Amino acid sequence: MSSLLEVRNLYKSYGDGSAKVEVLKGIDISVEAGDTIAMVGPSGAGKSTLLHVMGTIDRPTTGEVLFDGEQIFSLSDQPLAAFRNRSIGFVFQFHHLLPEFSALENVMMPLLIGGEKRLQAEGRARQLLTDVGLSHRMTHRPGELSGGEQQRVAIARALVRSPRLLLADEPTGNLDMKTSEEVHDLLYSIQRSTGITLVIVTHNEHLAAGMARTIRVVDGRIVE
Repeated sequence: MSSLLEVRNLYKSYGDGSAKVEVLKGIDISVEAGDTIAMVGPSGAGKSTLLHVMGTIDRPTTGEVLFDGEQIFSLSDQPLAAFRNRSIGFVFQFHHLLPEFSALENVMMPLLIGGEKRLQAEGRARQLLTDVGLSHRMTHRPGELSGGEQQRVAIARALVRSPRLLLADEPTGNLDMKTSEEVHDLLYSIQRSTGITLVIVTHNEHLAAGMARTIRVVDGRIVE
């Protein structure tokens, strides 16, 4: 395997002076292509912040993040956003689907924004919704879908541009146990079939146990 993402001596803080809060305190991680990593630890430890920096949603205070050996934070905001939209997919605890659009339209949206022709975008979105078991729910709006179905739509949307890295922040944290297991199995299946690099922040020990590596974050530092 070749190195896909490297985090070097990463610090992230918010505020200034007496109001300054240090969230990440010297993080080093190497993520290989095809890796599956669970990031665990107590609430407030900095896991989500670290995931957001790895996904270029948030810039570090100091330190480096390299993607394929390139310093991605050397990019200005617009090229960085283009890189993120092309290379990284995100799944969050709350799905952030657009309520006025159907499942199909929600999944198509990143492609349409990226300039893809509607016919091609629709074909790709239909295939992904079929892959996640929602071929019969494509025309339904989010309010007409269960929580598990909404998260499946969110996963399909995250994959629609064929990213190399999929980041998931508590993807089953808002679901019941049975639905959580179904989403776990879906994520495992997607990773096995596509070889995508997968990093998941989770409190679910069972989900973490299914990943190749576990990283424990405590008080802004990696402890194992």
